[in-house]
This record gives sequence, structure tokens and C-alpha cells, in this order.
Amino acid sequence: MSSIIVMKTEGEEAPEAERGQADPDVLLEGEYNTATYNHWTGEDGRLYCGIWECTPGTVRVDYTEWEFCHFIEGEAVLTNEAGQSWRLKKGDAFIIPPGFKGTWETVKPVRKHYVILTAKAS
Repeated sequence: MSSIIVMKTEGEEAPEAERGQADPDVLLEGEYNTATYNHWTGEDGRLYCGIWECTPGTVRVDYTEWEFCHFIEGEAVLTNEAGQSWRLKKGDAFIIPPGFKGTWETVKPVRKHYVILTAKAS
């Protein structure tokens, strides 16, 4: 029998938060403190699903994985290497493909659902 996974950040069913900060090598501005509540890992350790939170700040990003995001709260601006920008806010959903390079600026504290799929090992 199968059941569903309800993603929570508080209570008995919530996973322990993995807290972090941006690596100084990619931090451009602000603090960029994060909390990750990973609710599911599957597909031989390649698939991750959960809730992610971040304080304001700007970091350089270089995606090698595929990521689906849905903002529950907050606002961010993603800018690619060519200078094209997207302002994303509560309610927005988007996909970041492997190969995306640029910056992620958290303008207002972000809380998002995420689904990440990493590449198969060669």
C-alpha cells in the first residue's frame, strides 16, 4: 500500500532542517542563509523534493541539475550570463535547466517547493 508525502516544516512529520550559508566564493551580497527541509530522495539518490528557505542576498549560480521551483513566499531575481532577468514572486513556478549560469538575488525572504533531478553518473 502506498501513501502520500505531506511536506511540512514544523511538527512530527517535518524533517530536520539542514541549515547553511552561501559559500564565500559565490556570495556577492547579503547573508544568504538557507534552510532545506528535504522530504524525499529517490531515483538512486538523484531526485530531491522538499521546501527551501533563504534570507536576502545575491549569489553566483551554475546549475548542473534540473530544478522545478514554486514560490510559497518571497521574491527573487534570477539573471543569466547574457543579462536576461526574471523577477519571481509568491505563486510563481519555474524550471531552471542544467547549464543555467548567472545570479540568484533573494530580494524578500524566499520559501519554495523544489524538485531537483541530478544527472546520471557516467
